[in-house]
Amino acid sequence: MAKDTLDHKCPSCNAVLKFNPHGQNWLCEYCGSEFNLEDLETKTEKLTKETEEVKVYKDQNGMDVYSCPNCGAQIVATEEESATFCVYCRSTAILKNKLVGEFNPTYVIPFRNTKEDAIAAFKNIGKGKPLMPKVFSDPNNINDMKGVYIPFWIYDYDVKGSVSVDAKRVTSHVSGGYQVTKTDIYDCIREGSMSYTRVPVDGSTHFDDDIMDSIEPFDYNDLKDFTYSYLSGFLAEKYDVDGDQASERAELRTKNSTIDILKDDVKGYTSKVVKSSSINCKQTKRDYILIPVWMLNIKYNDKLYKFAMNGQTGKLVGNIPIDKKKAWIYFLSTLFGSFAILLVLFLLMGWL
Repeated sequence: MAKDTLDHKCPSCNAVLKFNPHGQNWLCEYCGSEFNLEDLETKTEKLTKETEEVKVYKDQNGMDVYSCPNCGAQIVATEEESATFCVYCRSTAILKNKLVGEFNPTYVIPFRNTKEDAIAAFKNIGKGKPLMPKVFSDPNNINDMKGVYIPFWIYDYDVKGSVSVDAKRVTSHVSGGYQVTKTDIYDCIREGSMSYTRVPVDGSTHFDDDIMDSIEPFDYNDLKDFTYSYLSGFLAEKYDVDGDQASERAELRTKNSTIDILKDDVKGYTSKVVKSSSINCKQTKRDYILIPVWMLNIKYNDKLYKFAMNGQTGKLVGNIPIDKKKAWIYFLSTLFGSFAILLVLFLLMGWL
């Protein structure tokens, strides 16, 4: 029987293979061997036939417990985790039983940025910020950057809609020594039909929607048919927001975009306000996919600061706070420094 955890091994030296974002292949970090997807799929099929079933059981906290395919240690995973790491040998454990049936993704966008790329991008946003707290430059914190495949739903829609817009045109001229301002108000109506493809919605409650929205867009030309091999070397989650639930947010995004497009077609006015709208969305397709994200969480003053980088495009979002103690020191040193300069100038000019 097929085992429930999977980790690709190098045919040359038996070390763990990880997906290489830069080369879009699988690279052995020990002997330098490289393999393409066809090599890995052939090897995976062979391993599946040769290995025995790994026992899975629930611990006292309801967590799933697996056996590491590399060292035999126990791996604890949450219900939503579909790929994790062994804390002892750092091997990837792809939990195949979590990615079957309705939880089997249709597509995956592979990582194109490495952990080193993500760390460099994070360090770059800290440059020129002398008031940044030390915890945000601590290598122990920065090196905790993790590559995670986030579950997403993507939708296609055919849309028909109309909007009614109050549009104002303001003109001004001088007449008889007075400034005359004229405001004309128009009721503008725009109608249209359009199609949307691959409207994305985060399928996990563990990740903030605002953050996931902020690292968009993703280039869907990189979509690959899902295979477990792309998860090697990364964490992954399965969805806990199903397709019907997520479609509500996708439809809202689609409607808002349609309203904006129709409103933008009202041109030549000083200001525009949408008075009413009627948008009809027909869903024509839905797919479950995994997208690549580099995640870093740093705790400072009892608050968790979250950073995320698009693992495909490199777009990074997140805010670094100001260290108030550093701010006071900087303020006082600037104040005393300015006072000292003025004192020297006064002495030189004989004013004191």
